Amino acid sequence: MQTLLQVFHVLLAAAMIALILVQRGAGASAGASFGAGASATVFGSRGAGSFLTHATAVTATGFFIISFVMAVLAGRSAVPVDEDDLGVMSQAVPAAEQPAGDVPQAAETPAPAPR
Repeated sequence: MQTLLQVFHVLLAAAMIALILVQRGAGASAGASFGAGASATVFGSRGAGSFLTHATAVTATGFFIISFVMAVLAGRSAVPVDEDDLGVMSQAVPAAEQPAGDVPQAAETPAPAPR
């Protein structure tokens, strides 16, 4: 199920990117107000802007919902770490053996005298 959600999530992201890049900027509508051939477009003079804006909003909402669902599913499937599961890491590590020979041993310091 998570794989299907991830595939759909990537497809929604690609669709959202495409819809955003197809839209015109705010300055591009100035030419349409002076009759720059906007009536010959597929969606009409204002139809493309509202259609693309609506489609972007629907795609972004779907992207958010799928992101939220995947986060909830990932949180529920997380397994808490138990000390028994750590195995070797939870066992005490023995102290390293002192090598014999030419390694000097640390001198013992006397305890301080009581006052």
